[in-house]
Amino acid sequence: MKILVIGAGAWGTALAVSSASRHQVTLWARDAAQLAGLRSGRVNARYLPGIALPAALVLQGGDAPLAQALAGQDLIILATPVSAARGMLHSLRDAGAPVAWLSKGFEAPVDAAASPFGLMVHEIRAQAAPGLRAGVLSGPSFALEVARGQPTALVAASEHAEVRDALVAAFHGATLRVYANDDVVGVEVGGAVKNVLAIATGLCDGLQLGLNARAALITRGLAEMTRLGVALGARAETFTGLSGLGDLVLTATGDLSRNRKVGLLLAQGQTLAQAVASLGHVAEGVYCARTVVQRAAGLGVEMPIAQSVVALLDGKLQPAEAVAMLMGRGPTAELA
Repeated sequence: MKILVIGAGAWGTALAVSSASRHQVTLWARDAAQLAGLRSGRVNARYLPGIALPAALVLQGGDAPLAQALAGQDLIILATPVSAARGMLHSLRDAGAPVAWLSKGFEAPVDAAASPFGLMVHEIRAQAAPGLRAGVLSGPSFALEVARGQPTALVAASEHAEVRDALVAAFHGATLRVYANDDVVGVEVGGAVKNVLAIATGLCDGLQLGLNARAALITRGLAEMTRLGVALGARAETFTGLSGLGDLVLTATGDLSRNRKVGLLLAQGQTLAQAVASLGHVAEGVYCARTVVQRAAGLGVEMPIAQSVVALLDGKLQPAEAVAMLMGRGPTAELA
């Protein structure tokens, strides 16, 4: 199977490394300087240090046209941030092979007059490449652990069976299990919202509020995520699976989580700018929190944890005030 991975960040590189022993894989890096470094050292020093790139992994990109790399591929993986998804999907609109993206989140609003909020990638695809056979590969996964060959389970979601089957064939193996799902909306909502909730749990841990508080935040956060997803047309059961509960638990508790790290740093008194600058990677929860709250408000869905995160990121609340606001809410039924 011939697989093209577009984007040489941590996650794209990890998947390319994971599958290069079983398939003919090309990793495409847009930046010429990064490509030169990948080729000379056979390691992604910035995004995945310490992981050797397999000799069989083909490295392309730089000044070479993307169309040249697309020829003859059986599967195309889009491993770019959400902010780059629209342009990339438009360029792939006539691709002959199935396309799947790895990004999780919402793009910033493109045209505020037309829509006050940003879109998830499946919604972007409907505008930028409506005829594309496409889907998403998501689930609880730190890139470093996948690259090391540590056991991981993912979910391949698409309305097209052909895309789901291609993703399973490409990545399912001895250490990486891939489950198929046709609920693209649910999988994308889970992948986007868990990043926002992880900032809240990082804040909780940074303030040393205890494990009881963390468990409460995760559980109530899952309820918020599910409410929003169902309102957008997802199935409720998707959120008890890998892309819902699974990804939320990992991102909210794992030390490799960039979004959790943002919450930890804010609790320590850093500004948002300082926290984001120290990561060296994108923390999607910072950029999509406001859109999550906007989408929820437009649908009449209550998301108090997400709302507190937005107020914190906007500097309207201090960390302790955000916690006090959540704890000071009036009583309500758990399953209401």
